[in-house]
Amino acid sequence: MSQANDSKGLLGKNAGARKLRAWKQQLLILAGLLMALTSTPGQAAPAIRNIVLVHGAFVDGSSWAQVIGRLQRLGYHVTAVQNPLTSLADDVAATERVLQRQSGDVLLVGHSWAGAVITQAGNAANVKGLVYLSALAPDSDESVGDLLTRLHAPMDGLKADEHGMLWLDQPAQFRQVMAADISLKQARLLAAVQQPIAIASFGGKVGHAAWHDKPSWYVNTTRDQALRPEVQLRMASQIGATVYSVSSSHLSMMSHPATIASLLDRAAKAASR
Repeated sequence: MSQANDSKGLLGKNAGARKLRAWKQQLLILAGLLMALTSTPGQAAPAIRNIVLVHGAFVDGSSWAQVIGRLQRLGYHVTAVQNPLTSLADDVAATERVLQRQSGDVLLVGHSWAGAVITQAGNAANVKGLVYLSALAPDSDESVGDLLTRLHAPMDGLKADEHGMLWLDQPAQFRQVMAADISLKQARLLAAVQQPIAIASFGGKVGHAAWHDKPSWYVNTTRDQALRPEVQLRMASQIGATVYSVSSSHLSMMSHPATIASLLDRAAKAASR
């Protein structure tokens, strides 16, 4: 009986040892798979989690508020630049300061005037993609004024004051030009807090246009009264952008925030590939 018990015990120990070895082998295989996914050369780039939003003339960073909330719920780290709107160089510097504070890669988004800003600031190494939201897209060594002349798209109805500032502070005019598809009440609030832009800004030249080197997307707003849709499409074609079209006024981030947030999410994922 003693020998039988000893034999059973030995068999039990051997079976346990085999199970332990098999379990260890499975752990090693799993560890190898995890290492391959996380450290293999040539692996896919990590997903872009930072989105920097740059506003245009006559508004400020709060114009992105409804888009920001939606992007945050999708897990993005979002920052809105507050442009002084005093010159191209000043707005580029404000954007570059924000870019320097980002940890990881960035999708850089510019609305309207800010298209010129991201065209220059987008040369930063951490910027992996550019999104132009009904935005101006000058070429290298070109100003916004040069661009509008080349495209035969003059700024009608705006005249600088004695300080060289352009204003859009009349509610009816603001709504007609910028936001025909938002309520009059909201348009009045926006006109009350609107930010004028220095007319000298349109003379500042881009040094090197970042869209030559980085992927770009263009959101064409088809009911735009500030920048004609056909002019937007010509610029999108010039920069080789992937084009999305939205039936919206110029301030699409306010009238169609869910759509804009979804498009930015798509661009961020595409720029990560």
